[in-house]
Amino acid sequence: MALAVIISTLALATSACSGGKQDDAVNVSSSDEPAGQLTGPRLAMTYDGGVRVLERDTLKTVADFPMTGYLRVNRAGDERHVLVSTETQGFRLLDTAVKVESHGDHSHYLPDGKPALAGSFEAQEPGHVTIHDGKTVLWSDGTGTAQILDSARPTKVVGTYKAASPHHGVAVQLDDGLLVTDGTADQRTGAKVIRLGKEVASTKDCPGVHGEATAGNGVAVIGCENGVELYETGRFTKLDSPDAYGRIGNQAGSPSSPIVLGDYKVDKDAVLERPERITLINTETKELKLVDLGTSYSFRSLGRGAAGEAIILGTDGAMHVLDAKDGSTLSTIKVVKPWSEPVDWMQPRPTLHVSGDTAWVTEPAISTVHVVDIPSGKVVKSVRLDVVPDEITSS
Repeated sequence: MALAVIISTLALATSACSGGKQDDAVNVSSSDEPAGQLTGPRLAMTYDGGVRVLERDTLKTVADFPMTGYLRVNRAGDERHVLVSTETQGFRLLDTAVKVESHGDHSHYLPDGKPALAGSFEAQEPGHVTIHDGKTVLWSDGTGTAQILDSARPTKVVGTYKAASPHHGVAVQLDDGLLVTDGTADQRTGAKVIRLGKEVASTKDCPGVHGEATAGNGVAVIGCENGVELYETGRFTKLDSPDAYGRIGNQAGSPSSPIVLGDYKVDKDAVLERPERITLINTETKELKLVDLGTSYSFRSLGRGAAGEAIILGTDGAMHVLDAKDGSTLSTIKVVKPWSEPVDWMQPRPTLHVSGDTAWVTEPAISTVHVVDIPSGKVVKSVRLDVVPDEITSS
C-alpha cells in the first residue's frame, strides 16, 4: 500500500476538526480569575470524571469540564490549548483562555475569556501527541493515522498520514520529513521517514518500537526493546542496549541538551517491572549511558529542566535532578511520601510535569498537587483538591 503525507484542503481540515459539544458543564469561579498578567501558561489536570484548568502558581481552579472514560492530557504547542485524549470522542481541544504575547526573549500571558472546549479531532484509540518543527502530530492507534496540525494554531488539520496497518505507534514532523513507526497490532518492527510522499530512510531493527523524543540538536530518538534508533540528515543510527533485552520505551528530550533521557527495563516477561536505572542517550557522541538511581520510578516520572537537567521522580518520594552529561546528582528534592507503582497503568500515581525551572508533582494518595522550584530545591506550594489528580500538563 502506498504511503504518503497528504496536505489537506480546507474542506479536509473542517471535517477533521469537528465542532464537538460546546455545552459541556463548565464551573468557573470568578474570584479565581486573575485580573492582570499571568505568570505563564495554565495547567490541565485529569481526574476520574473530568479535566480541570488550574492556575500554574496558585493551583486555583479556573474551570472544570466533566468527561467520561479514561482521560489523558497533552500539550498542543501554542501555550494556550491542550489536547485531551478521550475514549469515545477522539482528541478534544481545550482552550485554557490564555493570550500569549511574544516579546522577543520572553512572553506575556494574559487572561482571555473563559476556558472552553473548542472542538475535536476524530481518532480511534487516541495515542501519542508530538510537537516539533512547528507541527503538532496526533496519532490514532486504532487506525494507524496521523493528523498534522500547525502548532501555532492547533485548530485545523494541515496534513495526514495513514500507515499500512493500525498499531500503537507515533509520528513526529521533522524538518526533512515525517518520522513514522512501522508495524501491526501484534508486532511493531521499526520506523521510516516520508518526505513528499516518498520513503527517504528506514530501519527494521527496532523491535517493540515505542515512544520518541527530539534532542536540542534536532536528532530524533525512538525507543526499541534492544536500544534506540537515532535519526538525523536522512539516516538511522542504532545504539544497542548493553543487555539482550534492554527496553527504552519512554523518553524525554530538551531544547537545551543533545542528550535524551530514557527509562530502562530488562525483564521481558515481567507483568510490571520497577526499574531503578535510567538511560542518558548522547546524540552527539552516539553513546548510551546507564545510571542507577537507587529507587524505582514510573513512565510518568521523566522530565527535563530549563538547562537540560535530567529529572526523575522516584518511588522514594524525591525528585532526582541529574547532570545529563555524566549522570551525577545535582540535587535530591523530597516532594511526596514514598509510593509504589500500581500494576494497572491507568491507576493514578505520583506524576511529574516540568516546564522551565518549575515542576508540578501530583500526590494522589492525599489528593494534592505540589509546585517545586527546581533551582532552590523547595516545594513552594501544595494544594489539596476535592478530586484525585491523575495526569497533569501545562498548555
